[in-house]
Amino acid sequence: PMAGFILLLLACAVSGMFLSHTIIHVSMFSQYKSEPKPYCGCTLIAQQWAVSAAHCWRPAMMLVFGEHNLFIDEGYEQYFNVSGIYVHNFNYRTYNNDIMLIKLSKPATINAYVEPARLPGPTNPLEYMDTCTVSGWGVTSLYNPTPSDELRAVDVHLYTDCQYYYWGRVNSNMLCAGYRYGGKDACKGDSGGPLMCNGYLEGIVSWGISCANPYFPGVYTKIRNYVNWIYWVMANDS
Repeated sequence: PMAGFILLLLACAVSGMFLSHTIIHVSMFSQYKSEPKPYCGCTLIAQQWAVSAAHCWRPAMMLVFGEHNLFIDEGYEQYFNVSGIYVHNFNYRTYNNDIMLIKLSKPATINAYVEPARLPGPTNPLEYMDTCTVSGWGVTSLYNPTPSDELRAVDVHLYTDCQYYYWGRVNSNMLCAGYRYGGKDACKGDSGGPLMCNGYLEGIVSWGISCANPYFPGVYTKIRNYVNWIYWVMANDS
């Protein structure tokens, strides 16, 4: 490929309670050659569909499922192109509606390493202050810009008073999660990835101030507000 060509690579993995996780990488061939550079995440929700944050959109995306270590061919990976992208009135200024629905070029093979996450429904109420899990290959320290080689996860708690931390900046399409003492959070490279609560995909990593700061929890797109839209798009896509 030509120097400067950008390839976006999305890699999905299955690990424990968060069934299927995706990461988006960007590879600048003029700088990284064959080594991918992770920058975002997303989640498999159906055999041929995944969700991510709208702010993670880039052109020329490729998906890889069954990933765990970014730099080791573990033999479980599945590679796909993208055949469709759908967004929902995303506002780049406020990050409202920060959700992107991605159609794969062909159905993924569901097995022990690749399985869709479950979407929440009205019979699965969101329990605030419950323990949830956020995962990804993002950086593990503000002082170390290098992303993690392996998929990592951390438990966080849902916050009921998100407006207290982000006055006027969060709305009903967002939720917050963090740890009251700090030290646990999503960070750079985790955007678009999943927040799993009680076995359901409840959030998409969206934005925040700093990382793992006790005064600023992470802000997530509230998935359950978009479930009807997701099902409508999947049913009506031609």
